[in-house]
Amino acid sequence: MVGPRQKLRDVLKRSSVGIIAEVKRSSPSKGALKRDLRAADHAIAFQRGGAAAISVLTEPTRFQGSTEDLETVRAAVAIPVLKKDFHIDPVQLLEARALGSSAALVIVRAVPPGRLAELLALGREIDLDILVEVRDAAELDLALSLGAEIIGVNNRDLETLEIDHSTVERVLSLIPRSCSAVAESGFETRADVERAAACGADAILIGSVLSRSADPAATVRSLGGVVRNSDARPN
Repeated sequence: MVGPRQKLRDVLKRSSVGIIAEVKRSSPSKGALKRDLRAADHAIAFQRGGAAAISVLTEPTRFQGSTEDLETVRAAVAIPVLKKDFHIDPVQLLEARALGSSAALVIVRAVPPGRLAELLALGREIDLDILVEVRDAAELDLALSLGAEIIGVNNRDLETLEIDHSTVERVLSLIPRSCSAVAESGFETRADVERAAACGADAILIGSVLSRSADPAATVRSLGGVVRNSDARPN
């Protein structure tokens, strides 16, 4: 393990929009991206390019990920590591913490409200940041009512796999400034990052374009440095 485990929330309030760079071999929407991807090498390149954090897909069936990927990434970098998977059970969060993760993804529509409350409470208890993913205002209201502090807004409909870029524009601007706001899915260019920043994004989670890149460090560098616009969101 490289240095102390950093918190995701601590790197999401910098002056520029943070890039959460994702280690991803495959996806249901795009198929194989880079099956021979070496997780640690990619993560090191992401860090060298200025990424604020690394997201590691650990789901094996749809994304060809593994907890071994997460372990090798955590040992290779000093920046926060997010465990990205379909987390629906408290045991999975305990595993994420044991593996050295700084944070774990929880998708609101994947769990009933009572379980979401349980997962958020456990995250606070074990000092594991929870990135709570929403797609509409109702899901956002539920997440906020349960004390979520890091909110991700996903442009992708997980049922149809279609991307609607207006989702981030519509929902992210409703997230209070007291929370960290992360825009997800469909971001590939600096112009994309700038549009999300204009809506108040604190960070952008970017996967496919980085997995396919021949020079991941340079690609991350080209996306970074966009100034945050927290004034776009309510107090």
